[in-house]
Amino acid sequence: MAYRHQPVMSAELKYWLGFNLVKGIGPAKLQALRDYYGALDAAWQATPLQLEKIGFDQRAINSLLEARRTLDLDAELARVEKRGLRLLTWDSPEYPPYLREVPNSPPLLYMWGNLEEGDRLAVAVVGTRRLTVYGRQVTRDLVTGLVMNGVTIVSGLALGIDAVAHKTALELNGRTIAVLGSGLDSIYPSENRQMAQQIAQGNGALLSEYGLGVQPDAKNFPPRNRVISGLSLGTIVIEAGERSGALITANFALEQGREVFAVPGNITSPSSKGTNRLIQQGAKLVSSVDDVLDELNLKLVVEQTVAQLALPETAEEAALMAHLSGQPIHIDELCRITSLPAGLVSSTLTMMELKGMIRQIGGMNYTLREPDPTYKIND
Repeated sequence: MAYRHQPVMSAELKYWLGFNLVKGIGPAKLQALRDYYGALDAAWQATPLQLEKIGFDQRAINSLLEARRTLDLDAELARVEKRGLRLLTWDSPEYPPYLREVPNSPPLLYMWGNLEEGDRLAVAVVGTRRLTVYGRQVTRDLVTGLVMNGVTIVSGLALGIDAVAHKTALELNGRTIAVLGSGLDSIYPSENRQMAQQIAQGNGALLSEYGLGVQPDAKNFPPRNRVISGLSLGTIVIEAGERSGALITANFALEQGREVFAVPGNITSPSSKGTNRLIQQGAKLVSSVDDVLDELNLKLVVEQTVAQLALPETAEEAALMAHLSGQPIHIDELCRITSLPAGLVSSTLTMMELKGMIRQIGGMNYTLREPDPTYKIND
């Protein structure tokens, strides 16, 4: 089910946004402000003397004073709302729980789309932009196996392995999360804008810690990578050169106590030098999706989930379940074939969606949320 979210225009939310826009105030300084003031609206009005007292350097103090002088926080919040985005803070119930656990997690995330409780079962799939035919096929096989087992795919929307991972998940009507190194109004690369829209409109979410107007920049991508790994139970590196950004993601995963997986490759291929080295250093070698599912104990979770989903609690749920499958079906068609009143069908479908039994994929079309725990990728 989709997480319930607080109103975008909540009283303190604009101050979370304000501090996110102040250069030099990251997670540690923001936590210090919260510890000292208790609330961010009070912290926003801090005097230079008070800021010095809690350890702020002059550069951070000047940045905050300048932001207070030039920013209209209500207008900034309205810009976010106009774009159809939501803001997730450390205090938001829908803030990704595994990301919240990692050190220096982003205090604020911009989100386009929706997160679901099932997105807790997420695996990052990353790799080079210069993928080979082998890398493309392995990515498709592994992502197919993960999606068919109810796993959400996390990646960075880049060309290459990232794009194939997202695209495969979308083709299978699976869940996928894209993390950007730019503002959500500056989708990068431009070739993937349509894919980004498709993700946001029903198959997942785009996330960024960067404000509107922030352009993609090399310095933004390592922090982006820590979010990718932080959202995930484990990270699979499929192809990576010796200096690939995917290796940065793997390092963050290790620092965060998450599993790292690597796909072996041809020892003469530049695209496999990074992954082969990861295996030498102790990363779990991946030859099939079972290697990932077993290591993360996901098979048991999926089996329990399927068992729960197979038990409708009311006669109306049972009637609707009998006509739901992996193929989309419109609510009007469900009303016709079950002969149930439209209002009852609508309310029952809403409850089933909240329970995680089904998924609405847009346009009042529904599918059964029923992963297959026996699926294995082709050898």
